[in-house]
Amino acid sequence: MANLTRRRFLTLSGVTAAGALAAGATQVNWSDLMAAAVDDPLPSDQSVLVVITLYGGNDGLNTVVPAADPAYQKARPELAYEPDQVLDLGDGLGLNPGMKGLKGFWDDKRLAIVRGVGYPEPDRSHFRSMAIWQTASPKSPVPSGWLGRWLDATGADPLRAVSVEPTLPPLLAGETTAAASLPLRGLALPSGAVGTAYAALGKPSPGEGPWQARAAKSVQDLQDAARVLGKASGREREDEDDEERTKGASAGGASQLGAQLDLIAGLIEAGVPTRAYSASLGGFDTHADERGTQQRLLTELDGALTPFVQRLQKSDRGKNAVVLVYSEFGRRVQANGSDGTDHGTAGPVFLLGEKVAGGFYGAQPSLTDLSNGDLRSTTDFRDVYATVLQHVLGADPGKVLAGHTTTIDGLLRV
Repeated sequence: MANLTRRRFLTLSGVTAAGALAAGATQVNWSDLMAAAVDDPLPSDQSVLVVITLYGGNDGLNTVVPAADPAYQKARPELAYEPDQVLDLGDGLGLNPGMKGLKGFWDDKRLAIVRGVGYPEPDRSHFRSMAIWQTASPKSPVPSGWLGRWLDATGADPLRAVSVEPTLPPLLAGETTAAASLPLRGLALPSGAVGTAYAALGKPSPGEGPWQARAAKSVQDLQDAARVLGKASGREREDEDDEERTKGASAGGASQLGAQLDLIAGLIEAGVPTRAYSASLGGFDTHADERGTQQRLLTELDGALTPFVQRLQKSDRGKNAVVLVYSEFGRRVQANGSDGTDHGTAGPVFLLGEKVAGGFYGAQPSLTDLSNGDLRSTTDFRDVYATVLQHVLGADPGKVLAGHTTTIDGLLRV
């Protein structure tokens, strides 16, 4: 499959409501968000949703691995992990060996894995399947994303949802409201001798008047903001380079997930009044040489998620954050002739955080009762959305998901 840039995916996915995808139309910068945090800070008891999209179709069977299942070993003689190579989760399943941090969250009951998540009549097109996941409309195309409709239903402030990417993903485009986009760049202050002299301006001096003290406080605030938001500085070029990745990349999605999550953690801690964030990682379209490529990507995911969730646990606002990780489809059960897998159907969805009741949800799809060689879905993806809409964002899922109100009992601590 030819390479596709993130921008091309957005164009082809068919979600163009309200002109929301026009580059820069809804861009904000850190000062906009810091000003909002001062004027209208997020109450510390309000929950926040962080959605991470894995573009390309992550292979769920080599992520939550049924390593002891003979049917798995038979279907993937060159790709399969042995039972002693995976991180044991119980129920005959194990995490990919690149996900050691998430295994720690599993042991602490803060990682939930919803198994067999998909939708009826699967579409193996990246564009159509991702559009279905992002619009939550499996039967017919609609011009708005599911979190965009949540924005439509809850007010016109685009800062209620923020994407840390140059363009807005379809899930954040409503019919009347578009979320904000914060480019992945940090805040850099002068360094060296100039930086030292500038930092000195922020220190209080004995006997100074109120205006001098206020000026010094402003400099100190700016340095604090740079400390929080500056970690992403200089990474935008690397993000753009993601467009050119060739191995395993064909359906958009950013690299540098750690930088995206650093930025989101800082915004949550600062009290920015945003209830939903979007981040992404691309490159999961593993038609060839899958095992090494996917394990590298899952290691990158794990390396970004682990410090992010650990950091969130240290603040009251962070403890109310829930992280949702999904991909547009899983891969076929049978390996192909290139030591990879082709587009399939159902896959696992991860939820992490203090409010998450860890464990398995949904039935594990059978490897011997397949549909045209693919896994049969056991959980409707809208059940996951309805659960976070109701218990994280405090919304009526039926108003966002075209009447779909079925939730997953016990998934979140409410």
